[in-house]
Amino acid sequence: MSPQFEIQLIAVIVAVACSLPGVFLVLRKMSMMSDSITHTILLGIVLAFFVTHDLSSPLLIAGAALIGLATVWLTETLNRTKLLSEDASIGIVFPLLFSIAIILITKYAGSVHLDTDSVLLGELAFAPFNRLVLFGYDIGAKAIYSTLALLIINLIFIIVFFKELKVVTFDPVLSAVLGISPSLIHYGLMMLVSMTTVGAFEAVGSVLVVAFMIGPPATAYLLTDDLKHMLILSAGIGAFNGIAGFYLASWFDVSISGSMAVMTGLVFFVVFITAPKRGFISSIRRHQRQKLDFSRKTLLFHLYQHEGSEEETQEAGLHTLSAHFHWEKAFTDKIVNALLKDGNVVIEKDTIKLTAKGREVSDLEYKAIFSE
Repeated sequence: MSPQFEIQLIAVIVAVACSLPGVFLVLRKMSMMSDSITHTILLGIVLAFFVTHDLSSPLLIAGAALIGLATVWLTETLNRTKLLSEDASIGIVFPLLFSIAIILITKYAGSVHLDTDSVLLGELAFAPFNRLVLFGYDIGAKAIYSTLALLIINLIFIIVFFKELKVVTFDPVLSAVLGISPSLIHYGLMMLVSMTTVGAFEAVGSVLVVAFMIGPPATAYLLTDDLKHMLILSAGIGAFNGIAGFYLASWFDVSISGSMAVMTGLVFFVVFITAPKRGFISSIRRHQRQKLDFSRKTLLFHLYQHEGSEEETQEAGLHTLSAHFHWEKAFTDKIVNALLKDGNVVIEKDTIKLTAKGREVSDLEYKAIFSE
């Protein structure tokens, strides 16, 4: 395999591995927790390194996972006191643990290749140089197999506990009634996030881990309401961001990890603007339709209430409606024309009057509102 292909393969595997648990973080409104964990696990890596003196030791993953769980527990403990909100709790725990790790690195591990730049930014371009040799045969970059193992673990966890994750995510009270432990599933998910983060940080850096863990799920959330579809879409979007980011980096000769993070943000904003149901444009159009619909009903009710009264001419006058409703004349004309087109009103001597159809519509709407 060429180095370029290996880099893209690692990026795709990492993107999919991160996006799967990220879906549940987004749905549980815990996106900032992922950012906290991706930084505080550095303390677990440092402490495990001091014990093993080996950067390739599996104990580094165990140490990072434990610190990740400690981050969640400390944050939730502070939040449960009701003295701090969740974001404020994260703002206390995250800098505290991360700063301790930075101090330990600068004080005791200055000569070791364990620095903040490699953890935060990573560099995919170097991943193909770290080879896995088995029985004398070079079978590819180590990062391919380590991240693939993480992906498999994440897939197995989500498939086996899919029902539990779904219930706990959308209705924790129901999960407790059904005998499912919300705390057990919650901390299992947090351990998965911690393991995924530490397994990917050496190749892509924690910044890109956060981008892959939150960006694709947030993008998929704008496109579907189905959890299974959201998982599949999230994985596909993450894979696309990884490949597209690689070619963006090649084109501009810039950081690969940075380009992938940028592509993740760009794809999100494109979907945010153009998504059929939850996009910005569709939201504006829906708001406009609702405004027009409400205004049409308001005018119909107004005509219905004053029909046959002495002040009908004044209240339903074509030239007095704008002042009466405080509408601009262009908007008033738009509403009147819409009602004329639907056959709900007619204009007689500059007075707007209900037709039989308009009277029937108004009567039904009026009864529906006041019968509730």
